Amino acid sequence: MVTSDNVIQQLGKVIDPELRRPITELNMVDNVAVNDDHVDVRVLLTTPACPLGGTLESAVTEALLALDGVESVSVSLGAMDDAQRETLRKQLRGGEEPGNPFTDPDSPTRVLAVASGKGGVGKSTISANLATELARRGYRVGLVDADIYGFSIPRMMGITQQPVAIDSMIVPPIGHGVKTISIGMFIQDNAPVMWRGPMLHRAIQQFFSDVFWDDLDFLLLDLPPGTGDVAMSVAQLIPRSEILVVTTPQASDAAVAERAGSLGGQTGQRVVGVVENMSYMVMPDGTHSAIFGTGGGARVAKALSTDLGYRVPLLGEVPLEAPIGESSDAGTPYVLRTEASPARDMLRSIADGLETPKVRA
Repeated sequence: MVTSDNVIQQLGKVIDPELRRPITELNMVDNVAVNDDHVDVRVLLTTPACPLGGTLESAVTEALLALDGVESVSVSLGAMDDAQRETLRKQLRGGEEPGNPFTDPDSPTRVLAVASGKGGVGKSTISANLATELARRGYRVGLVDADIYGFSIPRMMGITQQPVAIDSMIVPPIGHGVKTISIGMFIQDNAPVMWRGPMLHRAIQQFFSDVFWDDLDFLLLDLPPGTGDVAMSVAQLIPRSEILVVTTPQASDAAVAERAGSLGGQTGQRVVGVVENMSYMVMPDGTHSAIFGTGGGARVAKALSTDLGYRVPLLGEVPLEAPIGESSDAGTPYVLRTEASPARDMLRSIADGLETPKVRA
């Protein structure tokens, strides 16, 4: 016969889709009742309006129906009260008060700030695709849309739900396996953000300290163009972060991108490489049309190597393909494309250059 203990043990296999831990470990199972071959279970959501309540209900039902002797399941959803949410927050934080976990020299997370000298070079597209590719390979990945004024990451990652607040802790939505946060998730009706420097700094600080990232292998930051307030805040808040520079082949873009990379020489951040985007277009006859010129990425890599005193590699040249923009608009990063293409394969190759020998999740 099925027992309550059998049910609880089986529910330990159900993973909360936001917190990525068993619901039994999170004390979300409020009550279990077994009547012959029927099971009634009550699950407490972290908030009454949890957007993934239906997903969790389906997962609980599926798990219990897979248990020998169970023929039917009834799941009721409730919500944690304030005291339960506070207890959960303390449990997830390990009893510690909110703080920036990425300042710890022993942090296992590699923080990569994706920078560009100017807008329009595809920096956000590169950020979203690299984060997704690393997650596809099994790494635990976070993505911060640090471009406060020009946020675009939620759409590119296909995320429409808002973050969930557990007490004072923010749980980031997950898109394609990537934990993601953006000011765009808190703005109504695509309203403009009109903040000065101190407010920008505070927003970035909260993205690091108030968001529950848990243990990450990689945290990618999609920076705004240039070397302004946000870039300086990141250097101050996470001194151990590294910089990945994105440019195009065009000479004017490359010259500006060099300044973005040179910031590392002043802040102590290491520049891990350069990505040249929109390098060429493959024509029907197989030839390459260099629409924006050639050599910009190589020039930036060479100049930064000279200026910084260490080798800054050109990690890859991503060709221009129309479906990349269509994929971004649809919320499906291009690296997930099943059909091979020069751009998809190059984006995956660039991720090879960012991999480290950390243990995969």
